[in-house]
Amino acid sequence: MAVIGAILIHAFINLPVIAYIFGKFNPFSYMKKIREALLVAFSTCSSSATLPVSLEVATEKGKVDKKSAGFVLPLGATVNMDGTALYEAVAAIFIASVFGVELTLFQQIIIFITATLAAIGAASIPSAGLVTMTLVFSAVGLPLEGIAIIIAVDRFLDMFRTATNVWGDLIGAKIISRFVNG
Repeated sequence: MAVIGAILIHAFINLPVIAYIFGKFNPFSYMKKIREALLVAFSTCSSSATLPVSLEVATEKGKVDKKSAGFVLPLGATVNMDGTALYEAVAAIFIASVFGVELTLFQQIIIFITATLAAIGAASIPSAGLVTMTLVFSAVGLPLEGIAIIIAVDRFLDMFRTATNVWGDLIGAKIISRFVNG
């Protein structure tokens, strides 16, 4: 519930605020125009598989410049994994709680940094976060067996993470398009 709650806050508050402030556009009307990409991302759990749809809807329906979309969306599909970073950090703290491990402030900071870097390096395929989660757990000495507990809900959470990642990519493309085209 914590992961879904945080992802919903990020997707429906943080990203729209960024879109409105920097992009000067209504994020919810934009979301309506590019919803096919979000639905494909949600159903496939793959930013890479969603990329052709994202490119199409961003340029044709979202009125994003083709050059901006062609640069930002592939880059975002590769490195913009904010939903995955959030998931890995929450999962690490959850597993620490399950195993009775008290995390110091320093260890929590290490989790934050490692989860962010691991998410950037994660492949844009389903359940890639499980593989990179081993890095996060190892960084603070959490038992890797804890990943077995997470596997049961990973696919469900992956749908929300991927849709949020793609939503962030599409907002980024729209913002960059605004600055490139004036």
